[in-house]
Order: sequence, then C-alpha cells, then structure tokens
Amino acid sequence: MKLYHSRFTRSHRPRWVLEELGVPYELQRLDLRQGEHKSPEYLKVHPLGQVPALEDDGLVLIESGAICQYLADKYPEAKLAPAPGTRERGEYFQWCTYTLATVEPELATAFYHLRLLPEAERMPAVAEGAKQKVQKMLRVVEEKVGDREYLVGNQFTVADVLLAAQLSWAKSFGMVDDFPGLQAYMKRHMARPAAQRAHAD
Repeated sequence: MKLYHSRFTRSHRPRWVLEELGVPYELQRLDLRQGEHKSPEYLKVHPLGQVPALEDDGLVLIESGAICQYLADKYPEAKLAPAPGTRERGEYFQWCTYTLATVEPELATAFYHLRLLPEAERMPAVAEGAKQKVQKMLRVVEEKVGDREYLVGNQFTVADVLLAAQLSWAKSFGMVDDFPGLQAYMKRHMARPAAQRAHAD
C-alpha cells in the first residue's frame, strides 16, 4: 500500500490508522508548497490534487474517512471497527459521518476565514457563525462522550481516530475550551503511540 501524505492535512488520519494496524506501507510525501500535489503525475492519482490518496493493489481511494474505514474493514482482526450487523456498527457509522459531514464543513469554514484566506478576504462574521455552529455540534458529542474512554462501545475504533483528529484541529481555534470531557478524550487518544508516529513528520 502507498499513502500520499503531507503534514498538517487530513492525510494524517489514514496514516494514524495504518500505524494502529502495524501493516507495511509506503509513505509518499508531497510538498504542497512546491505544488507537488498539482503535478501531472499526482493528478492521475487524485484528480483534484488533494491529499490523502491510497493505492492498494490497483485500487485508488481518496477521502480520508473512506480510506480509514476501508482499512479497518480490510484488517478486521485489529478490531478498529465494530462487527457488521451490530448496534455498535450503526453507532460507528453515525459518528464517523457526524464528524466528517456535519462538524467538519463548519470547522473548515472557520479555518478559511480565520487563517487560510488572505486577510482582505476573511469575513469575521462568517468565521464567528461557523465557530458557534461547531461548538453546538461538539456539545452533542460532549454529552455522548462524558467520561467514556471510547466513542463507540468499549474499544478504540476509526470513529475515535476521526473525532480525536478533528478535535485537535478545533482546539487550535479555541473551540473545545468549554468541553472538559472532549479535552480529556482528545488528549488521551492523541497520546497513543500510533497517533504520535502519524504526526511525527
């Protein structure tokens, strides 16, 4: 397997899963500042020129969440996803989707208007509105997590990877300051050895 990766992007999520699995893989680093993600060669892998992308024996996958869930199912013995047909599996899908499809778009909007866009193009009202929406959404997760160790059932899953990684991003904007349960949850999972390796470089 080959994972196309760049620091400070969503590609650290599947890298974290690969490290949890302990399976061999090739890490293909792309320098976004040098435009390597827009090269003709890489555009054949990911037509939008984004990371991550995963190549696995002729299969090419994009979208960090899809790659993470694919890897969990490819190696069921690692138990990074609940068994199909169980209630926990339904919860797992729910929280993976909630994290990626509900929270992340608003988090990305805040990121664009707080840091990414040129200052003249930033809209403080849009950023503040997105922050408030994210915090409302995180309150739902805070009530679910409480003092629980894991998001689903009694085992670490890809849902925890996706949520903890996203909370780490939200923390940089001060969006988890009011959620002690989520802060503890994030700190605990980001300290896992696989997470540390995934964020090492």
